[in-house]
Amino acid sequence: MRPITAATGIEAVDVAKRLQDYGFHAPTMSWPVTNTLMIEPTESESKEELDRFCDAMIRIRAEIRAVEEGQLPRDDNPLKHAPHTIETLVGEWARAYPREQAAYPLAYLRRQKFWPTVGRVDDAFGDRNLVCSCPPLSDYDESV
Repeated sequence: MRPITAATGIEAVDVAKRLQDYGFHAPTMSWPVTNTLMIEPTESESKEELDRFCDAMIRIRAEIRAVEEGQLPRDDNPLKHAPHTIETLVGEWARAYPREQAAYPLAYLRRQKFWPTVGRVDDAFGDRNLVCSCPPLSDYDESV
């Protein structure tokens, strides 16, 4: 990812978030090496699922290439705004790419789409400012 990041500003986290638009859970990121993706398919994944993942990665690479070639801005492209929620797609749209590309980057997604419920989150802020919404531990104490 380092050459891509240097040329486009697109990082591993942007690819991971964009994979959500394709219905995939993000792979392990930046471990053990910063700004990398570690893709580890399990033995239980079908060939069809692996092919679908490869198609998504090929399409994501094409989106990155569009940024490299100046067809899309570095800060306004499907990767930098991913994942795309329904709420985002039906609201005002002033982005440099069409809603269709955001929502349905591959044809199969029109038939079977997992919609992310939350858009881009500042992961580092969330890691540093953890808020627990669980009841206090005393609520679980059975000796009371």
